[in-house]
Amino acid sequence: MVDTPEQWHKEAPPRHSQAVFKLFVGYAPGVGKTYNMLSEAIRRHSRGEDVVIGVIETHGRKPIAELARQLETVPRRQREYKGTLYEEMDVDAILARKPGVVLIDELAHTNVEGSRHHKRYQDVMDILEANIDVLSTLNIQHIESLTPMILRITGVQVQETVPDWFLRRVTEIVIADLTPQALQHRMARGDIYPLERAQLALSRFFRPGNLIALRELALQQVAHVVDRSLEAFLQQEQGEQRPQVQERIAVAVNSSPSALYLIARAARMAAAIGGEFFVVHVDIGVVRARPDRQRTLAENIRFAKNLGAVVIELAGSSVAQVLAHFVREHHITQMVFGHSARTGWQRYVYLSTIHSFLRDAPAVNVHIMTQQAK
Repeated sequence: MVDTPEQWHKEAPPRHSQAVFKLFVGYAPGVGKTYNMLSEAIRRHSRGEDVVIGVIETHGRKPIAELARQLETVPRRQREYKGTLYEEMDVDAILARKPGVVLIDELAHTNVEGSRHHKRYQDVMDILEANIDVLSTLNIQHIESLTPMILRITGVQVQETVPDWFLRRVTEIVIADLTPQALQHRMARGDIYPLERAQLALSRFFRPGNLIALRELALQQVAHVVDRSLEAFLQQEQGEQRPQVQERIAVAVNSSPSALYLIARAARMAAAIGGEFFVVHVDIGVVRARPDRQRTLAENIRFAKNLGAVVIELAGSSVAQVLAHFVREHHITQMVFGHSARTGWQRYVYLSTIHSFLRDAPAVNVHIMTQQAK
């Protein structure tokens, strides 16, 4: 199974002609991602392209169902799990059918146990590798690096995510946009959820402040993709060479759950300036004696890898000395430390570690960030 960036690049060697992966992004359910995707697919079909539906989730919305009926649908595969019958996208049937374009809704979906892959985005990998173009949809809250911020904004812990490294495979991106006011009107009319659920949704996830913040995140994400596309175009079409990466950003993390916020913020900082991104943990013997801390540290490391970080695990008796040596050996230009509310002895130890690092490290920019969502 391919589920890491290293495996993806290893098993997907560069080709002269790659399948197109077009992603329709929205900031909340109901903004029009699936509708826009289907509309484009119908236009392509009318021009003679071989377009099929792999999976579309209508959620009872009649306009979506009416559009979907205009295209061929590859039948889903039924799977039984714990006495309940589920329908999942049939990847094998799509590969056997080999259309020119396939529509795959809700990229972050988790497949039922026993499916070809655990996650739908992994199914998309197989289909792209078969040189079949994919149109898909994703809400911004399902991008893994944004989940800590989404939790702070909405109070919702998103469970289904897509790793950031996979989204670098996107060829084209389209934002399905709608003003928060218009989205709330759609919700109140029952266009998104049944009326009995609409009022509850409007008082929780669909509050005006939430929608404004989520919309801003979606616009920023699309802007980053557009910037990458422009850079690739200039390099390929005009022969301009990409500037050599000079910034190397590293963040020191521990086994605290709050380290996820720190990793996510440092990753966004590295992406914004085009720097290489490192996550480093220094083991001073504390984690090994605590199974709960081992589990949390493993989750932090998994999260960092999914954001494309180079993870470095070191050991020593002094965190400051080990980090100073790491910065010198890896030519780190910016070092990020977390800062949370500390009093008494803990505050003294924290400040002592920072001072010792600054004394022993070579010239490096140091950032102290709060370990909470921002």
